[in-house]
Amino acid sequence: MTRIHTCSLDCNAQLVVENMPGVQSAAIVWLVPAGHAHDSEQKMGLATITSEMLMRGSGDHDSRQFADACDEIGMSHGVDAGPFYIKAASTMIADQLPRACDLLRDLVLKPRFEPQALEPVRDLALQALSSLLDEPQQRAVLGARSRHYPVPLNRSGLGTESGIQAVTLEDIAASWAQLAKPGGSIIAVAGAVELEPVRDLLNSLLKDWEGDGSLPATVGDAARGYAHEQDDSNQMQIVVVHDAPHANDECHMLESVAVSVLSGGMSGRLFSEVREKRGLCYSVSASYRSDRDFGSVTGYVGTTPERAQESLDVLLAEFERLRQGVSQEEFDRALVGLKSRVIFSGESSGARAGALASDIHKRGQPRSLEEIALQLDEITLPALNAYLSNRSLGRLTIQTLGPDPLTPPSL
Repeated sequence: MTRIHTCSLDCNAQLVVENMPGVQSAAIVWLVPAGHAHDSEQKMGLATITSEMLMRGSGDHDSRQFADACDEIGMSHGVDAGPFYIKAASTMIADQLPRACDLLRDLVLKPRFEPQALEPVRDLALQALSSLLDEPQQRAVLGARSRHYPVPLNRSGLGTESGIQAVTLEDIAASWAQLAKPGGSIIAVAGAVELEPVRDLLNSLLKDWEGDGSLPATVGDAARGYAHEQDDSNQMQIVVVHDAPHANDECHMLESVAVSVLSGGMSGRLFSEVREKRGLCYSVSASYRSDRDFGSVTGYVGTTPERAQESLDVLLAEFERLRQGVSQEEFDRALVGLKSRVIFSGESSGARAGALASDIHKRGQPRSLEEIALQLDEITLPALNAYLSNRSLGRLTIQTLGPDPLTPPSL
């Protein structure tokens, strides 16, 4: 059994620590409330550029020296920007945790933001944005997201070309100084660790960090409905998004099981009905995303223009058919798949640190793997089917990308 403890550090950042018996590694996930939802309309891409600049030197180390210091202690590390947070994550042998925390402290509290690093970072951001031209599926998903969620949660973390070009070194430094505060930050540590030593270490390292951060509020209503992006190719990308329970909803686990029935590998309904029985597509899937205040299910089909309309119709029909319930065989198979993923995630200290930080943000408290498994064990087939019979999808968002628009149903 693992042991999970939470507390507030002296600086007011939230700390969660999980001791994992049988491992020798340790992992840290540090969430700073400075994600791309904070970007202004004129500087979209600022958070993404900032996350890369944080890797280009901090404290007494320039970019090369920082990388060498990480290699010296065998510490893998990375920084990336999400909607709400910029996340710094690292994994190392547990006895190197103090040195790793010292390096991460400098990364967050003492970034150098050196002028000569900005243009290479800007070029990388522009290259990532331009790579969308070769990623039609991702473009379709981003198009659906831009209309399904309200501002600013509908934004792509890639930013815009004009926004990336407009970002200055002063913007980066000012934004980080304003947003990178301990109040609102979450630090998760998992592995061969104990609460008291980790807490004391971080209290010492972060004693001069102060201030309160916040997460951005949403503005207005989402557009949703149907939209098509013209693309002269021999493929058609279809994305359908509907509402689902948020992370704190009592039906959250029921939705996870339902989507696993729909898209739990080659035995899932979508693969069977859309691809195997009808041969309509080369790829089909559905995924469930839940956050603190919202949830959604995204269905995807990649097919040819000739088969696109039927593919969309069958995809929507399968979403609707879930309301009729699932069989005992489907239910059992979905639970086995979900439990397997729970067990596998418990073998990685990095995965556990990420899950703990996510739980603190979404639910306000962490869950152990045992708690998650127990929640799954408590689900019954009658309860799942009762939920599905009353399940509301909300107003759908349908995005297509390809040569010709399709005929969507009444939304």
